[in-house]
Amino acid sequence: MARRLRMLGTTSEEGKCPTLYEDIDTGDIIVQGYTVADPDDVAQLQNVLDGESFVVVPRDLLTRFAPKE
Repeated sequence: MARRLRMLGTTSEEGKCPTLYEDIDTGDIIVQGYTVADPDDVAQLQNVLDGESFVVVPRDLLTRFAPKE
């Protein structure tokens, strides 16, 4: 069953990423952003599990739109 998502906010223009979404049923947060693909950057990440990916999120997006509870 597909998630039911609600857009929380974006700091981009013209519908481009980055954007935050909330899963209406679970409260989980979905982050849309540019993929971290540089091998030197990825090599610094720790405890990476299969299926995980990484995106860049401007701090302003989180401080403006991330739920506080």
